[in-house]
Amino acid sequence: MATMSPLRQRMIEDMTVRNLSPSTQQSYIYAIAKFSRHFACAPDRLSFEQVRAYQLHLIGQKRSWSHINQVACALRFFYGVTLGQTEAFERIIGGQKPDKLPLVLSAEEIERFLDAVTGVRNRVVLPTAYAAGLRVSEVVRLKVSSIDSKRMLIHIENGKGGRDRYAMLSPRLLEILRTSGISAIFIAARWTGLASPLLSPEN
Repeated sequence: MATMSPLRQRMIEDMTVRNLSPSTQQSYIYAIAKFSRHFACAPDRLSFEQVRAYQLHLIGQKRSWSHINQVACALRFFYGVTLGQTEAFERIIGGQKPDKLPLVLSAEEIERFLDAVTGVRNRVVLPTAYAAGLRVSEVVRLKVSSIDSKRMLIHIENGKGGRDRYAMLSPRLLEILRTSGISAIFIAARWTGLASPLLSPEN
């Protein structure tokens, strides 16, 4: 097993004490490792000029702006926090993501799409994700006690960034959950590999 370098260990500790999510930590570590491999040099020996050159390289590779900005965030954290070079927060900048209008379906198109969905699992998971604005990982972690039919709310636990929040529960979604059964979501959890202790077959 490869030994973790003290520098990487320090960065992981810096992210942990700031309560960055595991996925963010993984993304930052991966970005710094790629940056280091690009120059075949330890990242703490690379200057801001090389950071700039790397950003231009990513643009030249036509990487998405979301990817380029994520790399910029990782580099700012590494230089500004782990290496203590606070000027990094001003010198390492991200790009402006082009504004594009999203594709918006009409109410009739959404109705036809949901009506065409087959399978109990899909007919519960997709309307729940759409109606409440949830991610798949949030839907499959729902449990019976997450549904508050008195206040018409859905309690989402451990959502993005590890935060809990509430989402609105529409009367129609409540009817779907009561008719099809929230146990169908547990089937989806096993299917996606995201089953968690929050949801058990007994629920």
